[in-house]
Amino acid sequence: MNQEEKILRENIRQIIRLVKQKKNTEEDTLRQVVREFIDVEMQTLTEAGPDVDPTPNKSTGINVLEELLKKIIPIIETDYKSLTTNNSQRESYRSHIINAVINSLTPAKINTAAGGDGVEDDLEEEIEINVGDNPVDNKFIDIRTDAEKSADDEEEEEDPRDAFGTDVEGDETGRNMAYQSYKKIETSIIDSYELLGDPEDQELFYDYLVANLKLYFDKFEEELAGSLDEPTNQAYTDAAQQADVGTEPTGDELELEL
Repeated sequence: MNQEEKILRENIRQIIRLVKQKKNTEEDTLRQVVREFIDVEMQTLTEAGPDVDPTPNKSTGINVLEELLKKIIPIIETDYKSLTTNNSQRESYRSHIINAVINSLTPAKINTAAGGDGVEDDLEEEIEINVGDNPVDNKFIDIRTDAEKSADDEEEEEDPRDAFGTDVEGDETGRNMAYQSYKKIETSIIDSYELLGDPEDQELFYDYLVANLKLYFDKFEEELAGSLDEPTNQAYTDAAQQADVGTEPTGDELELEL
């Protein structure tokens, strides 16, 4: 190696050292700036106190919906997450709740659009006039005893859960649980919607309510996915243990403890 190469190598080393020193200095400066910024922000937050009055949305419909969700989502979450036997129960619950919301708000939307033009009153009046017009029906004599009448009425009475699940297929347990849940929240949903008089607010409330219910159900399912254990019983546990040790179960061990 000649003298020129030695000088070149030394110059390169010095340049590398200078670059590293500059980089370290810049990083230290940046860290210091960030620390000072965080200190200032933390002090400002401490002096201002917690934000207990968040800025409302521009839409009254969304503001009303937000308050409604605070009431109904905890109820829905608790009941939905209690359905752990299989996924079909939760899918049925989800479908029935969303369908029930749509069914509850659709008449309210129609009434709002009609503007109270008396159509419903005319329909009721027509029904009252037509009922009992057949003279033959008026001459019918019912000879059943009171007990028979009561028994027949009980047979004819429709299970409200069946009516609730009309046009929606799915697991019966999920449907029944959805029916119980919806009885708790239906009034709040309708009352919140009927607070709104502006058509745009009503439309936003309706669309965002359905969308948020679907999103919350997705969220609940994701939370369950990581914590849900497969249902089992003592018989399965005993059989699995016997399989591990490679022995046959005895007569006593064949007795199921469910």
